[in-house]
Amino acid sequence: MIVKPDADRLAETARAAAAGGRLPPVDSWNPPFCGDLDMRIARDGTWFYLGTPIGRAPLVRLFSTILKREGARYFLVTPVEKVGITVEDVPFVAVDFERAGTGADQILTFTTNVGDRVAAGPDHPIRVERDPETGEPAPYVLVRRNLEARIDRKSFYRLVEIGTRATHDGAEWFGLWSGGAFFPVIPSAELP
Repeated sequence: MIVKPDADRLAETARAAAAGGRLPPVDSWNPPFCGDLDMRIARDGTWFYLGTPIGRAPLVRLFSTILKREGARYFLVTPVEKVGITVEDVPFVAVDFERAGTGADQILTFTTNVGDRVAAGPDHPIRVERDPETGEPAPYVLVRRNLEARIDRKSFYRLVEIGTRATHDGAEWFGLWSGGAFFPVIPSAELP
């Protein structure tokens, strides 16, 4: 049976799968690919359907629970269908964080635009990519499975304020501690 991609049907299936209050087990679902859906997640975290922003936060949250990444592609997945969507950067934005503790003992807990909360650490690393031309940093944190959130600018500035220097791979780096792990941001030698 060939299933045509349909956002309403996806939402209904996602509601049923999330009824227990936990994230659906999308990694164990391997339905046939049904085609691409005209859905896009913009760099700022806004979800669009048919070119129009999805204004209902609970619906965006619902779709986010059935999101799956395979290689460089993103899909919405249910037990019976898999549809491709476009993601401009990464699917989520970390819009805030809380800090508990200090130094190597601190824990940084991020909140995303879709309501996920994740404590950075070995299982949820922070990484920073730098634009090769401008040097501008683009910070990310792993949220779930292989889905990341880009850390928003205001949160990144706050993180920089609590950053510290530490030895990483034999060199001194400026970075962040969380969950017992050090996450390098920039080599100390490149700081002003």
